[in-house]
Amino acid sequence: MWEHEHTAETTAAPHAVWAVLGDLDRWTDWDTSMESVTLDGPFEVGGTVTMTPVGQDPIVSVITRIEENRAYADETEFGGVTLRFSHTLTELPDGGTRVVHRLEIDGPEAGRLAPELGPMITEDFPAAMAGLLAHAERAEQSERAEQSA
Repeated sequence: MWEHEHTAETTAAPHAVWAVLGDLDRWTDWDTSMESVTLDGPFEVGGTVTMTPVGQDPIVSVITRIEENRAYADETEFGGVTLRFSHTLTELPDGGTRVVHRLEIDGPEAGRLAPELGPMITEDFPAAMAGLLAHAERAEQSERAEQSA
C-alpha cells in the first residue's frame, strides 16, 4: 500500500472547515485541480460523487465516511487500484482546526502503479488545502461580522 498525508492548521473552527468541505458541489471554488465536482444524490455514506480532474476524464467516487465537523472520506476504484481519500478535522486546544488530507492506494496493481500515480495525485494537496482553509477562514469571518452587526 502507498500512503501520503498533508497536514495544515487554521484559525477557523471545525464547523467552518466542515461547511466548506461538506459542500461538494462547490469544491471547485477552492480545489483548482478539479474542473467539476458533483454530488450525485444525497450527502451520505454510500452516495456517489462525480469528479473531473483538470484535463482528465470524470471519475466516480463512493462516500465511505461522514462525521460532521470531524471527517469525510471517499473511495475510487479503477485499473486494479483503490484510491482512498480522507479529510480528518481535529479541534485544537487553543481554537482552530488541524486538517489531515490523506491518500491510500492499494489493490492488485498498487505496487506497479502507485509509485507514479500517488505523487501525481498528491502534488496538489498543499494548494487544495490552502484553498479549503482560506475559504473556511473567510466564511467564519463573515459569520462573525454578521453576528456583531
